[in-house]
Amino acid sequence: MSTATAKLPSFRLGFAGVTGDELKGGLGVPVLAGATVDSLFDPTSPLERVGLFSIFETDGWRLGLASVSTENELEKETCRIYRDLFAATGSWHLARVWNYVPEINCLGADGLENYRVFCRGRSLAFEEKYGSSFKALLPAASAVGSKTSRLTVAFAAYHVRPHHVENPLQVPAYDYPTDYGPRPPSFARATLVQTGAAPSLFVSGTAAIRGHLTMAPGDTLRQLEYTLENLRTISSACGLKSTLVLPGAEKRMFKVYLRHPSDVPAVAARLEQELLLPGDIVSYLHADICRVSLNVEIEASLR
Repeated sequence: MSTATAKLPSFRLGFAGVTGDELKGGLGVPVLAGATVDSLFDPTSPLERVGLFSIFETDGWRLGLASVSTENELEKETCRIYRDLFAATGSWHLARVWNYVPEINCLGADGLENYRVFCRGRSLAFEEKYGSSFKALLPAASAVGSKTSRLTVAFAAYHVRPHHVENPLQVPAYDYPTDYGPRPPSFARATLVQTGAAPSLFVSGTAAIRGHLTMAPGDTLRQLEYTLENLRTISSACGLKSTLVLPGAEKRMFKVYLRHPSDVPAVAARLEQELLLPGDIVSYLHADICRVSLNVEIEASLR
């Protein structure tokens, strides 16, 4: 962690009680500005433990949080944590998964970037659990770099089967060519959950990708424009008339991941113009992103 961000607070998951989570070092994602806690779900105490996961339930949702050292081997531990995730969800349906991957852009096993190692482990675990048709069950997800040595995974699951949505401007991540690693990423671009009068929408980490290509490599503000267009397109694909305005939803939460802390003022000013509304909860976070050429990624949660 750079000296510029070493003393910043680490982002916390609010559902895991008042202290944020059980991780001694937090998630390893420094907060540059905005909210320091994900308050999407109400705080609660763990009900039980299933493998590596502490299990919580609130507002009709089943939530889980697990963390494991990756010193033994990232792919092995990814498979392990996802096997426990499937055991923890049981008959519930995955709607959202958050992954915090240590040194995500560094080289790991077999000379592969850690993100690609993680993707291989996650994909193999999904296929082991659900067979060759697992792609249809993949939920919204994100995977960003953690400034710790631990892989941390959190999930939200609901008892009703959700609807997974793709972005027509992008190749589905699970169909990426082998240029991006031996196993493609395992997630949908968005997941919509009908929870009665107050539906929920989870938009995966979204960046400047068209088809499967990175746009404007290394140019944060140009990448932000592509990212905003992707968010508008995803919103439309989910049937929303306005950009990510979901009737019945009371909260709009955004996490803005930035590779370079100095980009906060310019990115925040642009988002105030193009995306954010009064009452939105926004966190600007310092994190490496799944591709070295990407400087900004945005995720959204509405419920």
